[in-house]
Amino acid sequence: MALPTRFGNLMHIVDSHAHLDFSSYADDLDAVLTRALESDVKTILAVGIGDGPETMHRARDLAVKYRGNAAAPRIVCSAGIHPQEAAHANKASLAKLTTLAADPNVVAIGEIGLDYYHSDNPDIDVQQRAFLAQMEIALAVKKPILIHCRTSDLATPQAKERFGPADAQDDLLRLIAEHFSSEGGVGVMHCFSGSADEARHALDLGFYLSFAGNVTYSRFPSIREAAELVPSNRYLVETDAPFLAPVPHRGERNEPGRTRVTAEFVAGLRNISLEQLAAETTANFARLFDVTT
Repeated sequence: MALPTRFGNLMHIVDSHAHLDFSSYADDLDAVLTRALESDVKTILAVGIGDGPETMHRARDLAVKYRGNAAAPRIVCSAGIHPQEAAHANKASLAKLTTLAADPNVVAIGEIGLDYYHSDNPDIDVQQRAFLAQMEIALAVKKPILIHCRTSDLATPQAKERFGPADAQDDLLRLIAEHFSSEGGVGVMHCFSGSADEARHALDLGFYLSFAGNVTYSRFPSIREAAELVPSNRYLVETDAPFLAPVPHRGERNEPGRTRVTAEFVAGLRNISLEQLAAETTANFARLFDVTT
């Protein structure tokens, strides 16, 4: 599966995480994709969580729809059950995920993980069972996982009362070490928002770190520290669109073209050019997801 080579400009930025199938883009997705190309975003990983397991195929459908379309970036996709939907990770939805996981358009399983951020999220044991089941599927098809994990330090007071002292990041890294990395599994910490120590732990497990628009927010210096310390062969950039628009667009609907804004910011943190960052992250994406250039 080759990354696009049909575009005249040699700059190639990859948005490694965007929710193209969300209703935010129902009326103007073609225009959004055109703007992405104009910003040198030539590959997008469309995340396939849908509105829950029943619609997690929508990202795959978009990848098929836009295949070979010269007016759009190359779209590859994932499929998975978000931790907030873990209560629906039943036999039928896991069977559907197993089928999607074998599709050549699907390059990853995700986003999956743990989230103790809101008090109405599923119980910890329910989330962990769903996470383990999906890691098993990923191992079976030898595809990476896209990790969703919000730090429990920022959880709502109600969530802290409900989930107690449990820390989602600690639990997640432990489960990955015990059940996934030990079996040769790899993946990416999507929208990394942990500490420098957590970044090092994830890197030690063989994971990549992906940086979204929140790296530009002044209230998160730890994300910037992680973006500075990550090795050049182990990081990606993303939008998490339609969420987390980078400064100066914070509060607006995000879209893949703004990967460039985040990329420019991260390049500044790393004291490298945008061109070097684009080359490094595109090569990293190709290696991680077995998408050859």
